[in-house]
Amino acid sequence: MRCLILGGARSGKSSFGEALIADLASSDQVPVRYIATSPHRPNDEEWADRIRRHRATRPHHWSTVETLDVADELRTSPHTPTIVDDLGTWLAAEMDVSGAWDGHRAELVGRLDDLVSSVKNFTSPLVIVTPEVGLGIVPDTRAGRMFRDDIGVLNARIAEVCEKVVLVVAGISLPLKQVPPLR
Repeated sequence: MRCLILGGARSGKSSFGEALIADLASSDQVPVRYIATSPHRPNDEEWADRIRRHRATRPHHWSTVETLDVADELRTSPHTPTIVDDLGTWLAAEMDVSGAWDGHRAELVGRLDDLVSSVKNFTSPLVIVTPEVGLGIVPDTRAGRMFRDDIGVLNARIAEVCEKVVLVVAGISLPLKQVPPLR
């Protein structure tokens, strides 16, 4: 089963995602792969502390892979229960690398297509955490509007290939989509 979890900052989406993948993995000792998309930020001790605290909440038998190449990582081991946290940091980094901020969109579109394809073809339980940023005011910068639009499109495309979609608001999970598994 593939599940997309949307939510705002500090909504509880990551905690919900971690609990869900642990449940989907069916056992306390089944290895779970945690794909962390947060880039390292040299000289940002507050960010490093957030990452340390986040890691400390995960079970010891989970493996952590820090990468921006999420599609390739999913293809590498499609039979391992996996959580991806989160698509917002992944997208921002991809926009940097591809030059999308400056109007160079073709490479970014290709990377989005590749990610959607790898999610669609993933054969083990998969939980993907992503920000829902389109509920507020229109950002006053071009970059803010680009990110808001791109994450909205990406979230919709990923939701389309997931059997389950959940919105987490104030720590409360609200199911948006539930497709029964094929038998």
